[in-house]
Parts: sequence; structure tokens; C-alpha cells
Amino acid sequence: MNEGDFASLFNFLPIGAFRSTAAGRMVRANPALVAINGYASEAQMLDVVNAVNADWYVQPTRRNEFLEALRRDGFVRGFISEIRRHGDGVHLWISENTHEVRDEQGIVAYFEGTVEDITERVQAQQALERSEEQLRLITSQIPGMVYVLHLSPDGQRTYRYVSPGIRGIYGLAPEDLLLDPQLLARHRHPDDVHLLEADLRDIAASQATLGGEFRIVLHGGDVKWVLRRSTAVSSDAQGQLRVGVLLDITARKQAEAALSESEALWKLALEGTGDGVWDWNLETDEEYISERIKTMFGYGATEVMASAADIDGLTHRDDIPRMRLDRQAHLEGRTPVYRNEHRMRCKDGSWKWVLSRGMVIQRDEDGKPLRMVGTHTDITDLKRAETQQRALESQLREAQKLEAIGTLAGGVAHDFNNLLAVILGNLTLAREDVGKDHVALESLEEIGRASVRARHLVQQILAFSRRQAQELKHLPLRPLVEETLKSMRSLLPAGVQQATDFADSALPVLADAAQMQQVLMNLCTNAWQAMEGSTGSITVGLHAVAVGTEQAHRLGGIPLGDYACLTVTDTGPGMDLATQQRIFEPFFTTKAPGSGTGLGLAVVHGIVKAHRGGIAVRSELGVGTRFDVFLPLSSAAPVDEVGVDRGPPVVPAPMTPNGRHVVYIDDYEAMVFLVGRLLRKAGYQVSTFTSGEDALAWIRSEAGALDLVVTDQNMPGMSGVEVAAELQRMRPGLRTVLISGHVNDQLLAEAAAVGVLDVMPKQDSMAALGESIRQMLDAVVIGGAGRDTGSPSK
Repeated sequence: MNEGDFASLFNFLPIGAFRSTAAGRMVRANPALVAINGYASEAQMLDVVNAVNADWYVQPTRRNEFLEALRRDGFVRGFISEIRRHGDGVHLWISENTHEVRDEQGIVAYFEGTVEDITERVQAQQALERSEEQLRLITSQIPGMVYVLHLSPDGQRTYRYVSPGIRGIYGLAPEDLLLDPQLLARHRHPDDVHLLEADLRDIAASQATLGGEFRIVLHGGDVKWVLRRSTAVSSDAQGQLRVGVLLDITARKQAEAALSESEALWKLALEGTGDGVWDWNLETDEEYISERIKTMFGYGATEVMASAADIDGLTHRDDIPRMRLDRQAHLEGRTPVYRNEHRMRCKDGSWKWVLSRGMVIQRDEDGKPLRMVGTHTDITDLKRAETQQRALESQLREAQKLEAIGTLAGGVAHDFNNLLAVILGNLTLAREDVGKDHVALESLEEIGRASVRARHLVQQILAFSRRQAQELKHLPLRPLVEETLKSMRSLLPAGVQQATDFADSALPVLADAAQMQQVLMNLCTNAWQAMEGSTGSITVGLHAVAVGTEQAHRLGGIPLGDYACLTVTDTGPGMDLATQQRIFEPFFTTKAPGSGTGLGLAVVHGIVKAHRGGIAVRSELGVGTRFDVFLPLSSAAPVDEVGVDRGPPVVPAPMTPNGRHVVYIDDYEAMVFLVGRLLRKAGYQVSTFTSGEDALAWIRSEAGALDLVVTDQNMPGMSGVEVAAELQRMRPGLRTVLISGHVNDQLLAEAAAVGVLDVMPKQDSMAALGESIRQMLDAVVIGGAGRDTGSPSK
């Protein structure tokens, strides 16, 4: 090769090249070497390099090592060193190749060689080594074995990396597997070898991620359970590069085996929790939600909601502010856990209540939350039950309030009834005293009319409080309703039409006929009064219905079963919800002052409850109102039929008092005075007392022949029943009559047990009381019974 050829090659080599004398003085340097050293020209570089005796090797021993190899071998190849270039002191990595050139006498004439800048290659290698060291350190902290595996299309395995965790599972060293890639396959349990074949089929089908559990058999026969997860990170014609992890799950499998005997129990407990799991990365806003949560809201397993914003977007807008406040309180560390109840929209558009609970499990050095995990629990049924419970509690409070008002009203009405009895009784006597032509008679008549209206008001209050005397009989409800409607037809206002919708059956019930008529009249009157003179219609219906659990709760907890349902529907203005909630309250009315007492519907409520029934109202403004009255159907055949003509009653011929002796007992002194005066004026011999004890003492010591004892039931000290029992012991056969403002089955039974002749409700007037006493005395005589002679009991 001639000099020209060498010069061209020398100048255009991409790596540095040089020639130096046998004494070490550099005489040539190509442009690449000049650039490596940071100089502008060859001359500049030669001047500096030859003038300065500075070692460019960073490691002081490298020059001697270089020269020793050159003297020994006559050449140096691939000598890699870190240098400090002369121009600016920057550190570089180079690879040197040098050989000696001798003359014809074998003496070294000069040295020539190349210098290649391999800084980038060395730095890349160093970065790789650091990365491998980091990988080794990281994987050493992971329980189990981490590996990098190359899998060729024909199934050949080559492990690129194996973490030290292999020792804890297999008892092998990482290099054992690197040398023999089939080593782990030979440890597979014979019953699980087919899983390895399934893995190869999945990989061939481009299955990127693999997972599963299998058993391995170690030297010595020990069996372990292993969990495997692996995923493909790259793929080409030569195969797949996969990264995976093996975890020892033997302890978990042993625990599962220990629980196998109670499998049904723990499955039931697990399925019964109803919890779904969420995992929220607060830095990226990514949120993982379990399939259980997706199922909870009707979404499929493949339907992804990847961010917290997606989840919050399903939350009811009314619940979002409270949810965010609760969440922020926990994120800021003001509450130990996050807990919130809110509604979430399901896929079908419905809403579910969930209880969300969570906790921050990772924060940075400044305390900023990074990760939060928690659960969702479906509490829709619980919320529905709480709503029903609140409704029932509200109904109970209303019932208790009505009961308390009823008790108070009943007590007041009872005392007021006594006052009215005295007023009406004295009014009767006053009319007789003044005569027909007296100037005061008109005033007395007005007092009488007002007193009668007051008595009707008292009867309504007693009906509301369920203290009015009831005469419950088995009767068909339909004939009773039909007869009541006939009597009301003439009362309908102009422009209001009446219609009926009745079942074919008679619908037998156990009821007080008069009170049932009052219920229907009050409801119809309330309906046409609501129309306020406008046109419309009232429809009365009667049908048999079966009351189930939910309806029974809405009706105040009436028993389940078959009921007769009496409905009154109007086309009036209707009521708002606030009015509907108060219509059964006593004295509540929407009418103008002076137009109503507010007791009509309260009385209806009281009567229906006393018949062990229920009442409901449905109303809509501008449409109308419907009342439903539920009465238990009776299985017994009716013994009283409304509207059946039984012929005129047989009335005994009246008899004169003829000095008959009557004893009257009542703790109300005004009543005692009035009755005594009335009976004496009628010709009876009367003895009156204000207590049962005083009357018994007098009868025991002084009384002669007696015809009748009339006693009030409710008195301080001895009651009327107790007085009657003592009279029967003292004078067997003495006729005794009880008077009570509250006649019920229990009182009738107690009175019959002690031989009471009759139990009478308190009369509307003293004249009626006197007539009742006369009829009883006449009945005694007609029946052949004589008067009590006063002989004591032997």
C-alpha cells in the first residue's frame, strides 16, 4: 500500500489513529483522534501532547499496564480505559489497539494504532448493570420468584433473569434455572402437568396474560402450592419475552383445606357480606372496582369504569356534596376512616343505596394521600326498611296522639254528659211547672234544642274516643249501606249525583248498625260539603278484599285476612298532602269558622278502629278524594237483618207506680236530686244515695220492702257491679239495674254474673229514664215476680 492510499485511509477513519516514535513522541494524529482529544487541528494537538508530559489515564496504573503489555507482546488489543482528555478535562472511555513496527534490523522503528471513543457503549453497559442491580434488589424484596423468560414458537424456554426468591420455593439457585430451563417443569405435580400444556396452547393463541395455581413436588416428596402470574412484554417471529412471578400459596391452601368441613357456612358468610372492593390511585384518578360492584349496579364484567370521576358520575347529585365532605375529612386526616351513605344509579336507571367505607393506605413524605382502598355495601333494603319503620313510627305516634286525645275527650264528654242530663231533666220539670202558656216556655224550648245539639256533639266525641256504647251484631253490610243511602238521598245538594258500585255478596260483618250508618253519613256529608255548591258525583262502593302484609302496615297494623271494603269517592277539589296527614285529627277542619266542628272524620276514625278495622285516604288536587273503610268479614251467619219487618213490638199495658219503692244511687249529687224529684213527682217512693256504701248500709239496717235498685256503674269506692253483688248476697232476688255511659261486652258479662236485671246506657232525657224504670217495674209484675220484702238472707 502506497503512502497516498495510507493517507486517505488515515484521514477518513471514523476512529482515532496515530503514529509515534520508538521514544514515544507522537508524530501523526488523524482528525478523529484530534476530535476525541478536543483540539482544533493536528498541529495544535501534537504541540500540546508532546510538550506536556501529562497522563491522560484517570486510573494511574493504566499507563504502566499498557506499556508492559506492549513490551511483552509487541501489541495491545482492546485496551479499555477511562481517560481525561487534554483539551478540556472531560472524562471519556476509549478502546486502544497498538502494535510496534520494526525495521529491517528488527529494531522498533515506530508505533501505530487506533483509539475508539466507546463512552456511550460503556455508559449504556453501566446503566444496564445498574438496572440489573436495581432489579435484583427489588425482586429480592418480593416474596416469591420473579423471572424474565423467552419462549420460542416451538416451546423452548430460555430464562433471562431469575430472582433469588427461587430458593424459598424450590430450594434452587437462580443460576441452576438459567443453565437448565426445563428444571422447574420437572418439579410439576403429575396431576398438574396438563396445566403446563394448557399454558403453551394459550400462548400460541396469543394469550398475553397467564395465571393459575398448581402443585410442585420437591426433592424428598414435599408438595407445595404455587400461584403463577405472567404477561408478555414483547413478541416477534423468534417468540415471546414474558415477565412473571411465582408465589408460594401453600399456607393459604392449607387454610382453605382446614375450612373445607365448614364450606357451606363460610360460603354463606362470604356471599352474605354483599361487599364490593374499590382501589383508588389519587395521583392518576384511576380507580379499580371489583366485579361484585359492577354486578351490584347491573354492569357486565367487561364494562370498565376506570376513574373516580366515572364512579362519582353515577352518584345522585343530591348526595355528592356530603360524600365529598366526608371523603375530604378523611383525606385530610380529620377522621380515621371514610364512611358515607349515598345513592348510585344502576345501568337500568334505577337507584341503589350504598354504604361506602375506605381508608388511605399510602401517603408521600409530606403526608399527601396517594392511594385509598375501600368497599361498597348495598344497603338499599336496609334503607327501605328504615323508611317503612319511620312511617310506622309516625303512624304509631299519630295513633298514640289520637288515643291520648280520645281519652281526654272521653273523660270530658262523660262529665259533660252528666251536666246535660241534669240540664235536660230540669228542663223537663220546668216545662211542666210553667205550663203551656207561660212566657218562659219559648226560652225553655230554645234551651232544650241547644242541649240536644250539645248531646249530639257529646255522642260524636264518645264515638271518636270509642267510649260510646256499642251493640256489635253479625249483620250483612250491603243492606245496611243501601238503606242508609236511601235515607240520605233527599239530603243531597242540587248538582251532586250519587252512584253505587256494590259486590253481589251481602258481606257479613260484626258491627254496630247505628255506628256504621254514622260512618257512611259522615263520609258522604264530608264529600258533598267539600264540593262547596259545585256540581259533581259521589260514588259509594262495597267489595270484598284480601289485606296483605304491606297494606296491613299502611292501615295501622290491622290483622291480615279478608275484609269488606266500603269506599266513598267524590269528584271534589281534592286535598294536598299536608291536609291528608291531619284530616283524622279531632277539631281539625278546612271549613270556615263556625261551619264545622272538625269531629266528623275523627268520629269515623274512632268507630272504624273500635270495629278492629282500618281506614285510608287517597286524594289529588283537582281530581277528588277517596276514602276506603276496611271491616273484618264475619264467618258467622247474620242474626240481625236491616230492613226486615218483624211486626210491631209487644208492649205491656202501662201500670201505675202504686207507691213502688225505688232506690237510686249516683255519685253526682245534681243527678241524685233530679232523679229523686222526677220519680217522686211520678208517684214512686224513692230513696237516693251518693255512694254504694251508704246505700248498702241503709238497706242492711233500715230498709223495708224494695222493688228496684238503680245504680250508676262508675263511682268512687264501690262500683255498680260490686253494689249489685253485695245486694244479691244480702237480699237474693232483689232487682238491680246498672246505668253506664260506656256499655260493653265485658260490663254485660260482669253484670250478668252477679244477677243484674239489665244494663242501661245513660238516657238522653230524664223522661226517658223515668219511662225505662216504669217499664222495668211493669215487666217485673207481668212476669209474676213480687217485691222484695226486706227479709235478710239466711
